[in-house]
Amino acid sequence: MQGNNIYTVAQVNRYVHNMFSQDFFLKRLYVKGEVSNCKYHTSGHIYFSLKDESGTISCVMFAGSRRGLAFRMKDGDRVVVCGSVEVYERDGRYQLYAKEITLEGAGLLYERYLALKQELEDMGMFAPEYKKPIPKFVKRLGVVTAPTGAAIQDIRNVSLRRSPYLQIILYPALVQGEGAAESVARGIRMLDRAGVDVIIAGRGGGSIEDLWAFNEEIVARAIFECDTPVISAVGHETDFTIADFVADLRAPTPSAAAEIAVPDFAQVLMRFRQTEDRMTRAMQTRTGMMRAALSLYQEKLKARSPESRLREDRQYLADLENRIRGGMDDKVTLNRHRLVIAAERFSGLSPLKRLQSGYSYVADQEGRAVTGTAMVHPGDTVTVHVTDGKFEASVIRVMPQDRSAM
Repeated sequence: MQGNNIYTVAQVNRYVHNMFSQDFFLKRLYVKGEVSNCKYHTSGHIYFSLKDESGTISCVMFAGSRRGLAFRMKDGDRVVVCGSVEVYERDGRYQLYAKEITLEGAGLLYERYLALKQELEDMGMFAPEYKKPIPKFVKRLGVVTAPTGAAIQDIRNVSLRRSPYLQIILYPALVQGEGAAESVARGIRMLDRAGVDVIIAGRGGGSIEDLWAFNEEIVARAIFECDTPVISAVGHETDFTIADFVADLRAPTPSAAAEIAVPDFAQVLMRFRQTEDRMTRAMQTRTGMMRAALSLYQEKLKARSPESRLREDRQYLADLENRIRGGMDDKVTLNRHRLVIAAERFSGLSPLKRLQSGYSYVADQEGRAVTGTAMVHPGDTVTVHVTDGKFEASVIRVMPQDRSAM
């Protein structure tokens, strides 16, 4: 006993857990069986057992993996569970951690679905950069679906209610059974060549077998190669097909696809009116601003126009002329006044004044003024100028003044 190694329960459980963790086979495997003790926990986890004729295994699907379950599971369902087997160390027991659960009849198809999905994803057919935008205004809507199913009726009702002027072009395709995939692919290509604005491809819900036409590669390639935007509308909200991943947009139902593809005509008109009102107000505001700016420019142009400049220069010249005339008048008046003063001042020196006072002006025969007795001799004729004329006189005697007597 003393020579043997002794381990704790936790050590043994951890060892077994590590052994399971290192086994690649247990990482992803499919297990089929009948569901029992199925319980939906309030946390969102699902606890159940999977059994067959000879055994039982405990299973759990955590809330984060619930997208891998497309139906409401219950006791007695025969299912195929995809997941990993691991040891729960605390209890020392192993259980199957489910990632995906399908009904047993759909197990092989589901494996094919997963394989094709992975292959096309690796090829880049699901890449966002290849997604085309859905037009905002659709005039011609193409629909690929069964002509007598509920899907086309839903699409018609919703589309025509939203836009009464919409043209719907239906390609009546097989959506289930042999040749359905080829029919759907052919419809997508034909509507693409017809020049519609957007294509809705889909059908109502069903089992994986019913929806399988939309999981075929031929349909996926037809959607991927289509120049027209494609909306997939296959099944109910919980159903996903390959077509959903390849399409430019996925709608959970055909009705939702019509809601997405076709704009509400009344709302479009309302937006147009609102836009028109905004544009009108903006134009009025802009016009008012431009009119005010134009008035300002007109005033500036008037102030700077040649006519205005000429008018200003003419006024300036008129003012200058008035100033010059005024200056000249003042100058003439001043000079006339000065002349009068000078005339008055020199009037006493005028010979005429002298003559009027009794004086006379005597000139010899040559017209020279006789200013002294030495300039004349007895017998000379002189001219005597008086106020009212002149007369000639003869010099009888010259009497020089005696300066000594002075």
